[in-house]
Amino acid sequence: MGEDDVVFKALADPTRRALLDRLRERNGQTLGELCEPLAMARQSATQHLGVLESANLITTVRRGREKLHYLNPVPLWAITERWIDKFEHPRLHALSAVKHRAEEEIMDDRPSYVYVTYIGSSPERVWEALTDPELTAGFWGHSNVSDWRPGSRWEHRRIDGSGIADVVGTVLEAVPPRRLAMTFDAPDEVSPEGPSKVTFDIEPYHEIVRLTVTHENLAGGDAFEAVSAGWPAVCANLKSLLETGRVLPNAPWEMHAELRAAQMASADPRPSRGRASGSSFPGAATSPSAVRA
Repeated sequence: MGEDDVVFKALADPTRRALLDRLRERNGQTLGELCEPLAMARQSATQHLGVLESANLITTVRRGREKLHYLNPVPLWAITERWIDKFEHPRLHALSAVKHRAEEEIMDDRPSYVYVTYIGSSPERVWEALTDPELTAGFWGHSNVSDWRPGSRWEHRRIDGSGIADVVGTVLEAVPPRRLAMTFDAPDEVSPEGPSKVTFDIEPYHEIVRLTVTHENLAGGDAFEAVSAGWPAVCANLKSLLETGRVLPNAPWEMHAELRAAQMASADPRPSRGRASGSSFPGAATSPSAVRA
């Protein structure tokens, strides 16, 4: 069964559509919260949620003893591009607006942004790609530099020889090859609510790997816009590198050049470049070239 078939089958059931509507209205709900207004037994809801998760229409994140459910609009976007975009372009933009509304629901200490992708690779190779300076330079356009021990500093350095770090932080958790967590902010950026945090969860999924990127404690709408553009672009290039040995022919973040330029200007200490207000955009300084996989 093809990917589109799995998604269409998942959407065919009115109960599953109702669950997606619930998550569209308020993302990050527990099983009990999803069951309550639908007069549904927990076992039945679990089965429906399993179908939606298999279709990649939802993803889950553990927070303590709770399991939070998030709408993942990527398969809907793919279907829209194939079946609707050619006939009625405005609907594609309407779906994009639904996606952003679903993701912008920030409640309590729940993750602000969650992105899931599936990669034909091993957990060890994904871990290496995220932490090796040469590999990150290839698919991310910056070198991630650290000894990757909890408590150590890490830097997201440009590869132009300047040594400038556009993002810096502290390694919070490192459990190779399964989990990496770190603070993630522009240099000298101080927020009253504390630094933002990025977590990479690397899970075996049958013969492939499921990579979940969780970005928490975002400063506001501009930061959300930046990471919403940046993480899918970075993950697309990472996926291409690990599956084909080459990055994408065109860096996917080039379509977000203004966001990236603002971030780089804010991190550049040279007076001639000036200082601009920006947020930590997970994009690249230059178009990366192919490197070893």
